Amino acid sequence: MKSANPFVPALITCLREGYNFKTFRSDVVAGVTVAIVALPLAMAMAVASGASPDKGLVTAVVAGFFISLLGGSRVQIGGPTGAFVVVIFDIISNYGFNGLIIASIMAGLILIVAGYAKLGKLIKYIPYPVITGFTTGIAVIIASSQVKDFFGLGVENIPADFLNKWYVYLTNFNEINPIAFCMGFLGLLTIIISKKISPQIPSYLVSILLISTIVFVFKLDIETIGTRFPSLPKGLPAPVWPEFSLSQIRDLVPSAFTIAFLAGIEALLSAVVADGLIGHKHSLNQELIGQGVANVASGIFGGIPATGAIARTATNVKAGGRTPVAGICHAVFLLIFLYTSMDILAYIPMAALAAVLFMVSWGMSDLKHFVQIAKISPSDRTILFLTFVLTVLVDLTVAIGVGVTFASLLFMRHMSRSVEIRRQNCMNEYESHDGEDPHDDEIDIPSDVIVLQINGPLFYGFATEFCDRLKSLEKMPRILILRMRFMPYLDASGENSIEEILKICREHKTFIIFSAVRPQPRKILEKAGIRKHLDGAIAKDFEEALSMSKKMLKDEDFIVKHIDPTIKN
Repeated sequence: MKSANPFVPALITCLREGYNFKTFRSDVVAGVTVAIVALPLAMAMAVASGASPDKGLVTAVVAGFFISLLGGSRVQIGGPTGAFVVVIFDIISNYGFNGLIIASIMAGLILIVAGYAKLGKLIKYIPYPVITGFTTGIAVIIASSQVKDFFGLGVENIPADFLNKWYVYLTNFNEINPIAFCMGFLGLLTIIISKKISPQIPSYLVSILLISTIVFVFKLDIETIGTRFPSLPKGLPAPVWPEFSLSQIRDLVPSAFTIAFLAGIEALLSAVVADGLIGHKHSLNQELIGQGVANVASGIFGGIPATGAIARTATNVKAGGRTPVAGICHAVFLLIFLYTSMDILAYIPMAALAAVLFMVSWGMSDLKHFVQIAKISPSDRTILFLTFVLTVLVDLTVAIGVGVTFASLLFMRHMSRSVEIRRQNCMNEYESHDGEDPHDDEIDIPSDVIVLQINGPLFYGFATEFCDRLKSLEKMPRILILRMRFMPYLDASGENSIEEILKICREHKTFIIFSAVRPQPRKILEKAGIRKHLDGAIAKDFEEALSMSKKMLKDEDFIVKHIDPTIKN
């Protein structure tokens, strides 16, 4: 797989490699195909988010253009996605649409900074159970938000809270509109059958066109986009910088970081899928920069947050798109629709859009992986369900924060259990071995010498236990050898535990020899000011450490004289 150049947009890379008319023709065809798929999805995502459908189209045009122009993936298609629905809905409810624009711009700036700071790889460390938990939770919330339109319930002011929302649904099911339900069900059936016949069929668009035609021809009395949004603007709005205050920015910081986090996650997942399809590796940091610029531009033009869309990106590749020109063409075709065909939107039934969003939710839920993760281990299952439940019942920001924190704590717990402090009594695990234990040869370890070997990283999850292990010795030796060849990492807590051990040893007149200290721990000890006091007590390997200990024991006063009194208290 060919790697992408860092901080160079994929478009520039493709043009440098050579671009011909054949590739251009393939990109144009792919752009048209993706635009047909993106058209109903962009509108549906905007409606589900609490915005008007034109906002979704504006986002697909503006953000889609900049993601393709400046992104690090060759075939990434950007636009509004289901991942943002919950966040956008909450921001609009609490701060209005102007607050959403401010949050989008802030999130874009965060992504740009993260890209230039090369923080893209940090996204890869988000545990998969957390991602699956909140995406499935978002899918449940999106599907729940469409129950009113799908069944045509004549209920106003549906609560935002999940449990209260379903309480209202269940107590008002006697108000179902049979016509709306039939149209919604027919739209859902049309999507499923179209996908079964051929994946190439734009099932969402076919469904919306069919239901809209039926409603228009037979003049059915159900709610449409025209009745809910009676005055939709045509064309691309003029760019406007939103009004803001410092208090608004402070209040919107958590939401902005959530948008940036979701954009980064979705962009990464989509770009990885694209890499596997075309054999080129994306530049994640450049992709974050492109996503950032796209979200800033989308906010300025009055759009909603956007990121890479996995389904649209895969459609682009399958349709023949191989360069970012396909994504740019997709944005251009949507722009043409925005200027020429907005009147058609008025005839689209809300039940048809609800059917589209039901299918989007089903695709997001990824039940196969959800069940698979739930079976793997108790810790993964706990993280999965915790993130899922918090997403649905509390808040997405809380769910992500708690999920990642809990996963990190469990990881530290597992890592601390993997670290081993072992007392050595025989001549095995010499530094010349590759970590394999040979047979237990007899070793001449003097009775006044104790050898402890640290296997694993010495970090804050294990530092206290390290001190406790030394304190548990029945009798402190004259010399303590710490074998550190298999200790690859030392953090501040681990360094502090070593200082504590030095104090204990000094109190008991015990001399410490560090054996085979690896580069990272050695560097930490030097920065902490410990290394300079121990030049005579660091051996390059275990054999040298044993030799040093024997020489020291021959001189009765050597140990006492060389225990450094300047070590920090």
